Amino acid sequence: MPQLTFLGTGTSNGIPVIGCDCAVCRSSDPRDRRSRSSAVVHVGERAFLIDTATELRLQALAVGLRRVDAVLMTHPHADHTGGFDDLRRFNELQGRHLPVFADPGTAAVLADRFAYTFADQYAFYGGKPDLTLHPVDGPFDLDGCKVVPIPVFHGRLPILGYRFGDLAYVTDAKTILDSSLALLEGLDVLVLNALRERPHPTHLSLPEAVAIVRKLRPRAAYLTHLSHELGHAAATALLPAGIEVAFDGLTVASAGTRMPPP
Repeated sequence: MPQLTFLGTGTSNGIPVIGCDCAVCRSSDPRDRRSRSSAVVHVGERAFLIDTATELRLQALAVGLRRVDAVLMTHPHADHTGGFDDLRRFNELQGRHLPVFADPGTAAVLADRFAYTFADQYAFYGGKPDLTLHPVDGPFDLDGCKVVPIPVFHGRLPILGYRFGDLAYVTDAKTILDSSLALLEGLDVLVLNALRERPHPTHLSLPEAVAIVRKLRPRAAYLTHLSHELGHAAATALLPAGIEVAFDGLTVASAGTRMPPP
């Protein structure tokens, strides 16, 4: 049974935003403190990291993450790749290279931006990330777990979400074509981005995300990648039953049941 922990649930600025005095940035609700969006999916003893958010080191420490068996990238934007160098600690802990999966366009950017991580330079692990790059062009197997990539559009940029059995994680989407909606049918848990209440040109708004959830009808849905325009309590008040606002450190299982952090 896949189990997902939200490492970060904020947008590219994180919350609180630098120099902002809005109610959400000054909130005392710990659920309103959002680092950049990323997650880890546990399938049995395996841990599959989705994106390397800027605060990856702090996120891993906060939830006690000590193992990563593979890294799945959604797209190459800085808030989703800024913690790439922190992967080296997992190389050191596990004593091996880590595979990184991404669509061909993202893979090309990673190969250029982080070229040093894909070249063996040291006779030991931990001095830098030691990674292998795997372009994704369809479903693939991770240690016996079938992973289905979900193509979506982040504005005009094609990016990927991922499905693990009855659980799927989609962030930074604005448009989800019918062919991809079909890949998201029959879910226990759907994770979907919802930037704010009003429309945005490259991200789903909260009403748009709710409409997609209602169409797909998963057992449970969780909204992530929220901006400081939506506090946890205010966003929750806008949502129908079966849709919840995720927060940093929340863990859910594919049956739609909340679980304690690993």
